[in-house]
Amino acid sequence: MSDRHGSASEPAGLDGLPPLYSIAKGEVVSVQTYGAFVRLPGYKKEGLVHVSEMSASRVENASEIVDVGEQVWIKVIGREIQGDKVKLSFSMKAVNQGTGRDLDPNNVMAEQDARRRKQFIDRTSNRITLEAVLNTTCSKCGCKGHFTKDCFSAPGLQYALLPEEDDEEPQQQQQQTSTVALQQLSDKKKKKKKEKKMKKSKREKKESESNSSSSSDSECKTKRRRRDRTHDREDKKEEETQET
Repeated sequence: MSDRHGSASEPAGLDGLPPLYSIAKGEVVSVQTYGAFVRLPGYKKEGLVHVSEMSASRVENASEIVDVGEQVWIKVIGREIQGDKVKLSFSMKAVNQGTGRDLDPNNVMAEQDARRRKQFIDRTSNRITLEAVLNTTCSKCGCKGHFTKDCFSAPGLQYALLPEEDDEEPQQQQQQTSTVALQQLSDKKKKKKKEKKMKKSKREKKESESNSSSSSDSECKTKRRRRDRTHDREDKKEEETQET
């Protein structure tokens, strides 16, 4: 293993541990759902390879990648003291598992992962409270939450929240309005059809009347002609009788 930062900068309590950002080959001694514990030769302390540090792709279970007793290349990416315990964090995705070559020589990926794992801690212990209602009392209506100049109610009345309307009501209203509009449209169409029918019947009646009147006139004319002819014949007969 190679120490990249030197033992001089190591904090107290981390002696006898593998140097930070060093690369070594270790043995998998335990496999859990969240990761695998790897033991390095020459060190008693085991380190955890989290599932997020096993592969560049997403891993759901550590057993998908490694088995107990398997030899893997790791890179030391974290050494923390938590109370009386020391926590070691290893990474497999930062090392080529075939050759042991460092795939993150500048430790950019390791620093990004460490920054991502950090949790926000609020050290102020002050609670942030948001108050949407003004801490004032209106002298006009006696209600709290607004100024007198912003009051629109009569004296003695109080503000009340409007009940929330269900989503079904506007839908029902829309359906009712649409049905009313369709009914009106159908009524208009029926009315137009009725008017056209009445106009057509009136036109036909007029035509029939005109035809009947014309036929009656023609009949009268023929009758007159016949009468005239008969009169002429009678007159002619009378003339012939007188001559004889």
